[in-house]
Amino acid sequence: MSATAQEFVETSGTLSDKEFYRLVSCAAPPNNPCQKKQLHWPLGATLRVSLEPLAPVFLGGKQKRARAALVRALQHLNRVDMNLSLVQVAPELDADIRIYFVNTDGSTPITGTNISGVDGQTVHGARVSVWAQNGIINRSTIIFGTRLHIRSYESAMLEELTQALGLLTDIRNPAYDSVSIFSQDSNASKTLGPQDIIALQRHYPTE
Repeated sequence: MSATAQEFVETSGTLSDKEFYRLVSCAAPPNNPCQKKQLHWPLGATLRVSLEPLAPVFLGGKQKRARAALVRALQHLNRVDMNLSLVQVAPELDADIRIYFVNTDGSTPITGTNISGVDGQTVHGARVSVWAQNGIINRSTIIFGTRLHIRSYESAMLEELTQALGLLTDIRNPAYDSVSIFSQDSNASKTLGPQDIIALQRHYPTE
């Protein structure tokens, strides 16, 4: 089973912590049932994350910004008191989450990469896919395209990595613009918002 983080749920006003968690984890509108199955990595896992060699169009400043964005995203996530951690590994090593910067502007589906989970996708900015069995995630792929501005790398990297942990639904709600990395309409947040952190802790409880 594979899933992607394309959908969003539209709401208004500030949600309760429980409502926010149910929205990002299973696409549940407030006071309504889940629209998707909840997916998790195994509790207590240390996930290996690799930044794959970037397409030549990203070399130079974009490559440096991409590498820095990954370092910062891992720092933010590892500061969260949750029963999961992440570590960067070299591309040649086995990785649970692989990140690709692909030469695509989103006008047509990606072809010719021969990368599992990449060919056939249409990516305008960034996109994450996860593969799971019986609700347990076993691998994930994150793709960045050329239309995403370099200034958005830090925010997008944190968002895509967080969504790769199983929180696959965005929220469309002005109350969360510049507040949550799950905001559908804003790329301004470069850190985890308070309810983003609570959602991660509920998804990966330490007790």
